[in-house]
Amino acid sequence: MSFLSGMKPRGSRVLCTILLASVSTAALAAMPALAQEEAGDAAVELAPIKVESDKDALPAPYAGGQVAAGARIGVLGNQDIMDVPFSVTSYTEELIRNQQAETIGDVVANDPSVRTGYGFSIFGEQFVIRGFPLSNEDIAFNGMYGISPRQIVGTTMYECVEVLKGASAFLNGAPPSGSGTGGSINLVPKRATDVPIRRVTGSYSMNSQFGAHADVGQRFGANNAWGIRINVAGRDGETAIENEDRQYLLGSLALDYRGERLRLSLDAASQRQLVEQGRTVVQLAGGIAVPEPVDSDHNYAQEWAYYDMHDTFALLQGEYDITDFVTAYAGFGAREMREDSDGSTPRVSASDGTATMSRFTVPREDTVYSGQGGLRFEFETGPLRHNLNLGASWLEQKNYNSFEFTGGTPTNIYDPVLFPRPAGGTRSGSFSDLPLFSYSELTSTFLSDTIVFLDDKVHLTLGLRDQRIQTEGYDRTTGAVTSSYDESEISPVAGLAVNLTEQVTVYANRIEGLAQGPTAPTTAGVLNPGEIFAPYTSVQYEFGGKVDLGKVGFGAAYFETEKPLGILTPVGGGNSVFGVDGEQRNRGVELNFFGEPAEGIRLLGGITFLDAELTSTASGANDGNQVRGVPDYQANLGAEWDMPFLPGMTALARVLHTDSQYVDDANTQKISDWTRLDIGARYTANFDRQPVTFNLFIENVTNESYWAAASADIAGYLTMGDPLTAKFSVSTEF
Repeated sequence: MSFLSGMKPRGSRVLCTILLASVSTAALAAMPALAQEEAGDAAVELAPIKVESDKDALPAPYAGGQVAAGARIGVLGNQDIMDVPFSVTSYTEELIRNQQAETIGDVVANDPSVRTGYGFSIFGEQFVIRGFPLSNEDIAFNGMYGISPRQIVGTTMYECVEVLKGASAFLNGAPPSGSGTGGSINLVPKRATDVPIRRVTGSYSMNSQFGAHADVGQRFGANNAWGIRINVAGRDGETAIENEDRQYLLGSLALDYRGERLRLSLDAASQRQLVEQGRTVVQLAGGIAVPEPVDSDHNYAQEWAYYDMHDTFALLQGEYDITDFVTAYAGFGAREMREDSDGSTPRVSASDGTATMSRFTVPREDTVYSGQGGLRFEFETGPLRHNLNLGASWLEQKNYNSFEFTGGTPTNIYDPVLFPRPAGGTRSGSFSDLPLFSYSELTSTFLSDTIVFLDDKVHLTLGLRDQRIQTEGYDRTTGAVTSSYDESEISPVAGLAVNLTEQVTVYANRIEGLAQGPTAPTTAGVLNPGEIFAPYTSVQYEFGGKVDLGKVGFGAAYFETEKPLGILTPVGGGNSVFGVDGEQRNRGVELNFFGEPAEGIRLLGGITFLDAELTSTASGANDGNQVRGVPDYQANLGAEWDMPFLPGMTALARVLHTDSQYVDDANTQKISDWTRLDIGARYTANFDRQPVTFNLFIENVTNESYWAAASADIAGYLTMGDPLTAKFSVSTEF
């Protein structure tokens, strides 16, 4: 299936008009400038021109190099963190390399507001930010949804992993799978730098996983206007979990052009993740005591279980300064994905580990197209400076899949029974020609104005996004439409950041989250079967402060987010009415710090306190209960120390702690709190004038066995914490 096969965009005329206007304006405006550059090259030799950096250039690293001083704030573009009324952290490529982080989950483990688990029968990382789930399908790639790989995302092609904490319907639009109420993640691809990059790394990880990574970048042409960055990486072998094998392959190409007014970039990549006999989550039956965790490296998976994921994706983006005060921008991307799997999750029915396992086979293909374009204006009205942004976005996704499942076979998570791959089973849809199962289209137009005044000390952001969500579901056998949805919602934002001094900022915001609304079930006794509800609108209020002392930074925030829930309300006679009357209310306080308070000492960490409560539940049964999968608090502390008595040697340590969590809405099942200690060391020296870095990082050095996460998405799912895992790498630059 090619990128263009079956492409039938159904976006609104307004959307298409704005997208075409932005692209056409940029292209037409660029032609005279490019012609002048070519004519100039042929006619006379001009004095060197200083090429100004991209208005959306990557923010510089903060002191210590672990986080950046700014981040992309959705459609508002890259901003200094001290000037925006939002809480955001951007983790750098330097941190990723030093910690040998292999997946996005490894990176965001550094954030005290984020925890990671797995989904059902699969190995897709599921994130929880501020107590709300974020699906791996809702990760943005350079500011756009739908491009990033599904399930597991490797880190080798990314310069930054940005975590925006809080709702973001205006900033990012409605996410494709409807998660992200508590925060979002954006991946920033690597670019060629003015200094050539030629880095080669070899790696080993327990138990027998070997890898290699080549990272090459170069700028060339007049004024280094052109750039190319290539990353090729691979890993293969057994992980620290018994008999679990993983393979990772990635090839990426990044091209960019930075002219005086025109800036272009093209990212193209292919990623494959293969997991064989992988240890999945376990699913607990209701009402049983939570079983003790298995040994940290113990594997209860079946030998025939596997998950094979292959994503190919590309994104073309550009912007052109029509004048010094007007910039047109546009982007278009696509992704094709193929997944094949034989999944098998233990369904635990007793606290002694008694369980059943079945085979769940799901071949799947996704085709996604994503576009965005707009105009940015800078102007003044009296003492006010305006940054006006007008644009539109569009995303289309087609999901082709079938499934087959078998009956359960008895086993035990502590003493697993290995059995042959079950044959037969219940099948839905063709495996040789996958049927279209779902279609979704998200379109939006947006307008914002960031008003700056009082000597640039006050930044007021106001905006509106009109979002339309269209979906259709299809019968896998007949192709008939089984469900449809077409609803719109307007998502506002209001944010204020005040620089009290050059070092202190206070801020507040009111912003919303947006997800497709529910459809009333069609089961017997429901009096409004099939009724379609407007998109879920979650409302967040937040205020906080930020301190930048030059070498060390601090942040504090208080937030409250209310998310509606669909519930069935009994009305007598065995009947009920479905409505959006329930609510999840999360309140919390975040404290974080980062930087290099003393030369050679780097700190990164914080603590998040959460009060997550269910209200207005069905018949009030769970009113006041704590939301499952959300602890009362979670904390991180990371430190690095450059040893002065041994130049080139750095020691590092990180402690993660998560409080206990409920597994079910009734709060009858609970997992214990846990603490994990990671340590490491790296040494850099020159051998024959060649810099070589030796890097050792050990996760869970005390080899604790613990349930790491209870699912905040689906009740009853538990993710085991990873065992002691030593990672060693050697890298050199030339």
